[in-house]
Amino acid sequence: MIAEVIINRTAKKLNRTFDYHVPNNLEGLIFVGSKILVPFGKGGKLEEAFVVGLKEKTNYAKEIKEIASLEEQLRDEQIELAKWMAKRYFCNVSDCIKLMLTPGTRTKNKEKRTQDKTINCVYLKKDIEEIEFDIETKKIKSDKQKKILYFVKDNEGVTIPEIEMFTDSSRAIVNNLIKNGYLEVVEQKIERNPLNLKDIESIRNKEITQKLPLTDEQQKAYENVEKSLKENQYQAFLLYGVTGSGKTEVYLQLIQKALEEEKTAILLVPEISLTPQMLDRFIARFGKEELAVLHSKLSMGERHDEWERIKEGKARVVIGARSAIFAPLENLGIIMIDEEHDSSYKSEASPKYDAKEVAKKIAKQRNCPLLLGSATPDIRTYQAALEEEITLLELTKRANQSSLPMVQVVDLKEELIKGNRSMLSMDLYAAIEENVKKKRQTILFLNRRGYSTFIMCRNCGYTVKCKNCNISMTYHSYEKKLKCHYCGYEEKVVSECPVCHSDKIRYFGTGTQKLEQEIQKQFPKASTIRMDIDTVTKKNSHEEILNQFKKEEIDILIGTQMVVKGHHFPKVTLVGVIAADSSLNIDDYRANERTFQILTQVARTSGKR
Repeated sequence: MIAEVIINRTAKKLNRTFDYHVPNNLEGLIFVGSKILVPFGKGGKLEEAFVVGLKEKTNYAKEIKEIASLEEQLRDEQIELAKWMAKRYFCNVSDCIKLMLTPGTRTKNKEKRTQDKTINCVYLKKDIEEIEFDIETKKIKSDKQKKILYFVKDNEGVTIPEIEMFTDSSRAIVNNLIKNGYLEVVEQKIERNPLNLKDIESIRNKEITQKLPLTDEQQKAYENVEKSLKENQYQAFLLYGVTGSGKTEVYLQLIQKALEEEKTAILLVPEISLTPQMLDRFIARFGKEELAVLHSKLSMGERHDEWERIKEGKARVVIGARSAIFAPLENLGIIMIDEEHDSSYKSEASPKYDAKEVAKKIAKQRNCPLLLGSATPDIRTYQAALEEEITLLELTKRANQSSLPMVQVVDLKEELIKGNRSMLSMDLYAAIEENVKKKRQTILFLNRRGYSTFIMCRNCGYTVKCKNCNISMTYHSYEKKLKCHYCGYEEKVVSECPVCHSDKIRYFGTGTQKLEQEIQKQFPKASTIRMDIDTVTKKNSHEEILNQFKKEEIDILIGTQMVVKGHHFPKVTLVGVIAADSSLNIDDYRANERTFQILTQVARTSGKR
């Protein structure tokens, strides 16, 4: 048998198939979708490759090489998806296949290296009776050695640091017992689950654990999607519902139905910051065992273990960002994409895929419904719904019958005439002051991070720009650096103009850092916190910030768009948008649409109960 393989390399010249013999010992084990090792090139160096086809004969006259070993297996439909993506997004098939492989697994030179985390556990190597006899015959003389041995007897599987801590002994004594054959060290794999830190009891005390009664609109939407789910039919739906209309409850009940039908489900969310709140609601309803979470803030090891849990069928519901669409779920029952209008569903790195398009392809392959949810749907999605290419499901009222918040627009030109040169209008200042006095919470939204958006010489007009992108660099006051928000290039702040050597360097524009300083200055008694890409670099930092705010430990939350997407903060009664029209001037032909989407999301964050 001959296997057609694609070498796992990024070179365009290698984006083609090569023929290899399947050796006798691998016949019946090699299928389309197998990840293998093959000798490649003149030196015969082993390279990672993927089987994309099988045939009986080869057209090559010369003798072809044999496959060296089998590493991992993908399904036929995953290979079909990879080929479709490569054609759709103009990239290598191997790049697309890598999205579907277990994260943290790399094969090279016949060694399979994984990100499995292991710990060294200590066990008794001799029977306890034999050890006690040695104690009686005084072969074991040290009291500390005796203490260690009895401690390990009662606590098998402990680590050496734990032995040192609880027996007040040294590593040298432990090593001596190992050397003399009384103890042995066994390497064990531990499962890293990002949900382990979640306290399920406290979550269930805060979140609703039972199904909520659906409104007439919710029930109609649920029944439409449920029919497609039960009949194993592909159908695309747009759930167009105002903020607070209960879209998440529809998601929850549809997933419950999928689980009852012995099926699995995927829910995509656009921002990592949305995942913790969404997870809490799902944990309260389904428990931690059924759920797996996938996003870029997990460690490679955590992603590896979550992927393995999904493959083994231990987790049947996957919640995550864009890449979660490739989760290896069996018997997929439904795919749901929350905030479907969000641009983060499009990958900026190669392969530059659109998760919504990929989800549609997968839903067709697996004969399951695709549900797109949004309060401000993408214009193209909404047009497709109007033309009946997808089914439109509308939720026009909030689930708890609460009213939408009042929106007030303030013209800052008039504020300047009145002598107000602050970033805050007088009305917004008064509203924040009242909120602080009444112990209510406020969100201030400014979709620009950093301190100043650009630095310019007032003498000659020189502007500091990125040497890679030729775009104005943003000043970050805390690090005292200039940063390019496109490529990440950084440099020190300039104090002298490199063109005219003037010292008249001035800072222009406003970012979240400057707004934070201004708020702390004007409201010194209020507690504030900032949430943007600069403050959520550490693992779980986004969740910590949101939890602080949710526990009402913070009066004012300042941030970029990650603070206003889909969050539920009952005590928030005021949302202020700084420079609301700034996003209209960005170089994007969809600037008007995206400004409307983000401002609608922001406005409806207030009063969402």
